[in-house]
Amino acid sequence: MQPILLIVDDEKPTRDALSLALEDDYEVYAAANGRAARAIMESEPVDILLTDLRLGGESGMDLIDFAQGLPKPPKCIMMTAYGSPDTAAEAKRHGAYYFVTKPLNLDEVELLLHRAAHTVELEEENKQLASRLQPTQGLDRMLGDSPQMQAIFNKIRQVAPTTATVLISGETGTGKELVAKAIHALSPRQKNKFVAVNCAALSPQLMESELFGHEKGAFTGAIQRRIGRFEEADGGTLFLDEIGEIDIPTQVKLLRVLSERTIERVGSNTPISVNVRLVAATNRDLEAMVREGSFRLDLYQRLNVISVQLPPLRERSGDIVLMANAFVKELCKENNKGEKHLSRAALDTLRHFAWPGNVRQLRTAIEHGVVMSETSSIEPADLPEYLVQEQTPPQAPELVPLRTNFELDSYPTLHLQYVEQQTILKALQITGGNRSAAANLLGINRRTLQRKMAENKEVFRNYLS
Repeated sequence: MQPILLIVDDEKPTRDALSLALEDDYEVYAAANGRAARAIMESEPVDILLTDLRLGGESGMDLIDFAQGLPKPPKCIMMTAYGSPDTAAEAKRHGAYYFVTKPLNLDEVELLLHRAAHTVELEEENKQLASRLQPTQGLDRMLGDSPQMQAIFNKIRQVAPTTATVLISGETGTGKELVAKAIHALSPRQKNKFVAVNCAALSPQLMESELFGHEKGAFTGAIQRRIGRFEEADGGTLFLDEIGEIDIPTQVKLLRVLSERTIERVGSNTPISVNVRLVAATNRDLEAMVREGSFRLDLYQRLNVISVQLPPLRERSGDIVLMANAFVKELCKENNKGEKHLSRAALDTLRHFAWPGNVRQLRTAIEHGVVMSETSSIEPADLPEYLVQEQTPPQAPELVPLRTNFELDSYPTLHLQYVEQQTILKALQITGGNRSAAANLLGINRRTLQRKMAENKEVFRNYLS
């Protein structure tokens, strides 16, 4: 959808010339005075206002003031033949995006309009993202518009009010603990403790004491009674991360707890009743471990009452922009940085990376960009080097033949012309027929591109309509 541009100038030749030059890239409206311009802005969602300073007996400053009071103010560019630093400063105070003097340089005007349109697009995209980031109770830390994540959110909402044991599986960094916390936050146990244990960080000797506690003197170094994580989580939720790392003896005792809802501290034979909702997670294939004999089948069946499988980030690349923008906002605050945003080039870099470390790696990359960027815009150069180095350039589209029966050897004097036409066709293909973008890609003026296309209407007929 093209940006909506309103041109306001009391000189008809200027209005007509600008409208003709810009109509390819913008939906152009034109007005000769402030009254007509205000009527258009009240009825159409104008993105960019390009207005003259002097509009007969009116001032373009007043028109900009009116525009700034709209629910969605357009970007305003002031034109004048009476330019001065004071006038430019005043225009900026009234809210002008930029100030340009007459006689107009069309290339300069096109560049300013392109920048303004790009800013409008970014602001609208950020607004849409912000609306999707409104917190939902229990799921406020989880982001995703993809069908996979929406299905997981629905499952979380359905499972959370129950007491069923949940097994969360997925690659490292996909957000398994966030799922466990969301289940707890949406459950009747939300006012009680959520206790997390990283099983991979504990040796087999410490695992039993960590989970079930121990009595004083139960082993060397046990100088006092210790409450285990099951007792600590009584009435709440116990999250066992990397459940596949616990050894067989501890698996047996864990199975007994799930069956009988009681524990025994190390060094004691007294059973203690516990009321705990258990949520487990793993990045390993527990079914394969069962077949290998390294994980008990009966424990696996007890844990896997409800299964939640988190997809890797590479399989839901549509969520990358949503999460990246959220991380920018969060990490700017954490690192005492002003407001920043990801440039379109940076977003493209993020989209085309495979993310073996998933969401956790994405967050780390964004923090690098937030810290290293020296302006409000985070560029590809601000991101970790590996992101740029591992980019796979997109395959260029095939060239459209100039004519199906064209024999190059039959027209030796047309070789250079043929190459030029093919290059222009390729640029138009890459940019989807956008002439300004194609001219920029070719490094030529847009009017030069239009002239070359007009001189070869048969070749470029698909792009001249």
